[in-house]
This record gives sequence, structure tokens and C-alpha cells, in this order.
Amino acid sequence: MPGLGTVSFGRFEKFLLHIGCVFDRQKGDHRIYKRADLKRPLVVPFKNPLPAFIVRNNLRTLGMTTGQFLDILKRI
Repeated sequence: MPGLGTVSFGRFEKFLLHIGCVFDRQKGDHRIYKRADLKRPLVVPFKNPLPAFIVRNNLRTLGMTTGQFLDILKRI
């Protein structure tokens, strides 16, 4: 399975909305997303492309693996 590289902001946002996250607010260049079952909000900087470490940190908060993320990206 290929490793996780950079991901465009638009594609990552599309992924977040697909899995049920909702845009809550924006402060500066950081967009905040929420989902009822998450203990803390997801913070995503509004820059293109997103570095892999930001994507991985948010996937950890979501309780998802990189493989699951890549599978969902293929479908949307």
C-alpha cells in the first residue's frame, strides 16, 4: 500500500464532510470541524497541500488508519 503523502485541502475537507464532520468555525487560517462522537474538534490549517503529519494527527483523533483514509478517498 502506498504511503501517505501530501493531500490537497479541498480533498481532505471533502473527506471530512463525507464521514460526517461539520464545519464549525474558522480562526485565522485554521478551520475547525466537529462531530458528535469526537472528544475534541479537528483543526485543519487552510493551506495547500496539507503535510502528511497534519492528516495523520487528524486521522488519529478520528480513530482511523491511513489505509481506511485512502480507501475512502478512492470512493469519493
